[in-house]
Amino acid sequence: METLVAICLGISLSAASGFRIFVPPLAMSIASLYGNLELAPGFAWVGTYPALIAFAIATVLEIAAYYLPVVDNLIDTLEVPTSLVVGTLIAASILGDLEPLVQWSIAVIGGGGTAGIVEGFTTVTRFASTGLTGGLGNPLLSTMEVISSTVLSILALLLPALAAILVLGILWFGLRKLLRALHRHRTA
Repeated sequence: METLVAICLGISLSAASGFRIFVPPLAMSIASLYGNLELAPGFAWVGTYPALIAFAIATVLEIAAYYLPVVDNLIDTLEVPTSLVVGTLIAASILGDLEPLVQWSIAVIGGGGTAGIVEGFTTVTRFASTGLTGGLGNPLLSTMEVISSTVLSILALLLPALAAILVLGILWFGLRKLLRALHRHRTA
């Protein structure tokens, strides 16, 4: 049962990193410092004060950059591959009690894959928003993404199974929208 909870937690935090890369590691650092999150061996550094400060600075800079026109689209482009790595590391840091092959397989597929899919959705949404509103709608989108990442991170730490169900809903909704858009594009 602990392994299932750890998988739910890792995948949910990875999904949250698809909205904002540094919010989940910041939440993990805080939770670890307060003794509410046990990290895998090799990832204990996440629960230190220097890491907390680094994640807090990175989070503020990332959030602020998304409110700058043109920069927001550039950051989205850079964060697609970065989210794969961060999502993988987040999941691996939670799944420390598993055999390394199993730990890293779940981390890459579940954590990195989920983070990459969510980041891909946000990137497509931002490009669409830029095209439809000339970028005027992007600050609202950025605000929604920060809130989503924060709420999902907190929910994952408090109720991992519920957070995982929410992530499945997000993935289902996003994939459905994407498939509809692809279908419309092919028939047009």
